Amino acid sequence: GPQSRSRKVTAQAVAAPSEQVMHSTTQDQLEVVTSLNDFAAGELMGLLKPVEKCWQPQDYLPDPESPDFLDQVADLRKRSAGIPDDHLVTLVGDMITEEALPTYMTMLNTLDGVRDETGASQSPWAQWTRKWTAEENRHGDLMNKYLWMTGRVNMKAVEVTIQNLIGSGMDPKTENNPYLGFIYTSFQERATKISHGNTARFAKDHGDEMLGKVCGLIAADEGRHEIAYQRIVDELFLKDPEGTMIAFADMMRKQIVMPAHMMNDLEHFDKTGRPLFDDFSTVAERCEVYTAKDYASIISHLIKRWDVENISVSGLAAKEQEYVCKLPPRITKLAERAQARKAKSAKVSKTEFSWIFNREVDLY
Repeated sequence: GPQSRSRKVTAQAVAAPSEQVMHSTTQDQLEVVTSLNDFAAGELMGLLKPVEKCWQPQDYLPDPESPDFLDQVADLRKRSAGIPDDHLVTLVGDMITEEALPTYMTMLNTLDGVRDETGASQSPWAQWTRKWTAEENRHGDLMNKYLWMTGRVNMKAVEVTIQNLIGSGMDPKTENNPYLGFIYTSFQERATKISHGNTARFAKDHGDEMLGKVCGLIAADEGRHEIAYQRIVDELFLKDPEGTMIAFADMMRKQIVMPAHMMNDLEHFDKTGRPLFDDFSTVAERCEVYTAKDYASIISHLIKRWDVENISVSGLAAKEQEYVCKLPPRITKLAERAQARKAKSAKVSKTEFSWIFNREVDLY
């Protein structure tokens, strides 16, 4: 019946995680992480903002108890009317990614040595994870309400996508290993900062100053979080240069999986035979919201940021150092070739998205 058919589609629409390696952290690595407790309690916690100093979503939304609430909503709808559909798709995809926050908190709590052991543990790592999550929670709230009010987004289709994405989780291949986990988040926070920074610029270009401001505020939070995770890896490189170098190369070889790679609206794959995430990424690439060049530039940035070229290591770690330092130009070349190949072999140049009421958007 239809029930079993939709189950089958779901299975195909989302690639199943490959064999998962678990608990690869060594005893020595765990000791290194434990030795960073004072750093976590001091400098790391200092990169969070006190709640009373944080913006809240309501600061940038129409005020429901104000007598001119409906006029404010009408203004918002007028402002956002000029945003092209392809940019709307990237904004919705970014919002869906933010809304899968429970998955990211879960991921941090898979990491050995830093997880929240009770749910309200007072360890600095557990406090960081909860408070980081609490700051991030504002992002999805604000984008969701804003896009809902535009009237241009099929919220039901978006909500189905979010529920499926949270239900599917993610497989970042971090192996419960805090070295791998914090390299992943160092990369990923920068990726979201770049993506939100670009949508901010485009929203302003298309006449929605307020949406531009909203995306810019979120990008600024991601920038602060990026600094925090990169500082953790600084400390790991300081205390265990060889282990950290090997972990960095390992994450680069496996490639950084985007957090929303399992998104599924129960429609797109059925209609097109392509996973929803692939088409969303293609649109983001074409709109230059987040591109393969950005991926390579993040690796370049991390190499410079951690001064990877000048860290003194030997043996396997030295081989891995060489591998990592040669990566950015290689990835750029490979990405350009893959993109050209994809565009050439594509049977279609457009696709519809349920998120915007099945309106069509250019892929290439």
